[in-house]
Amino acid sequence: MFHKAAKIGLYELSSTKNTHKMLLKKLNKQAKTNEETGLGTNTSLIGGRFFRKNGMPNIEIKGLPIWRRLNIYHSLLSMPIWKFLASILLFFVLINLIFASLYIWIGIDHLGGMVVETESDKWGEAFFFSAQTFTTVGYGRINPIGFAASLTASLEALIGLMSFALATGLLYGRFARPRAFIKYSKNALFVPFKEGVALMYRMVPYTKNYLVNVEVKITLALRVEEEGQLKNKFFDLPLEIAKANTLTANWTLVHVINEKSPLFNFTKADIDAAQAEMLVFVQGFDESFSNTVISRASYSFEEFIYGAKFVPMFHPNEDNSSTVLHIEKLDDYIAADLPIKM
Repeated sequence: MFHKAAKIGLYELSSTKNTHKMLLKKLNKQAKTNEETGLGTNTSLIGGRFFRKNGMPNIEIKGLPIWRRLNIYHSLLSMPIWKFLASILLFFVLINLIFASLYIWIGIDHLGGMVVETESDKWGEAFFFSAQTFTTVGYGRINPIGFAASLTASLEALIGLMSFALATGLLYGRFARPRAFIKYSKNALFVPFKEGVALMYRMVPYTKNYLVNVEVKITLALRVEEEGQLKNKFFDLPLEIAKANTLTANWTLVHVINEKSPLFNFTKADIDAAQAEMLVFVQGFDESFSNTVISRASYSFEEFIYGAKFVPMFHPNEDNSSTVLHIEKLDDYIAADLPIKM
């Protein structure tokens, strides 16, 4: 059984290598290669797709201490809003617990005006005195007595001022940070197009941050065997329309598979064997931020649909005075027969 399984494995490995060799021969010589991607070409050094679905690089960083590679500012700016608010709340609670512990360690007799009957009352009074000092509210019922308590309260007030300044800056930065509010379709489709086939995906702005002077570039990554070694080859995917004056509704990007396309004469089996990945780069000027914003997306061969077309996302309203855009239909498609077999 072991020898049989080994033979099967060797056969599959040999078959895969032969497939990659055939892919190199089938590559369209007229397709324009892209040598400026900044991505690695040696497949043995790269695992998985180049970019995650959300456009972030698919890279795990190791080799540095966590405090050297941890960017707290960037993390607080980019994390979801609920995590950001939870982090602020957690910091507020922890810092006040620390100072409450210090006040209790110094002695509650050094805090005048405390009303304490139980142990929990002592902790509650110390915690809320700390919160009042940290926020510089200072209601005045409880006041520090003596050098140690006064020094601790002064340090806490200073830390509170700096903390709120940082929190305010982070909160403003989250709202003011320029970014592209664009959603991408879940799949890219091979669609019947002008008596041939085209590869399409679509995107849509999901807020009123409309873009102008929008430009889209798409790069196709293929794994082929060259000179006895598996390599990543990158090709530009020309678009029927790559620039738009404005992006206010959904935009379907179309790459026609013709004699200049790197996918010309490729079948679904070829695309799967090459582990094709379509890398999308979008750039535009945001009128609200008055700044240039960028966005990335990625479609792997597993996210390609063969023989389909997108369902329209918009239609006139009832009195034909404006257009209704259904963002929830971004991923919707129906089956469609391709004129050629893939």
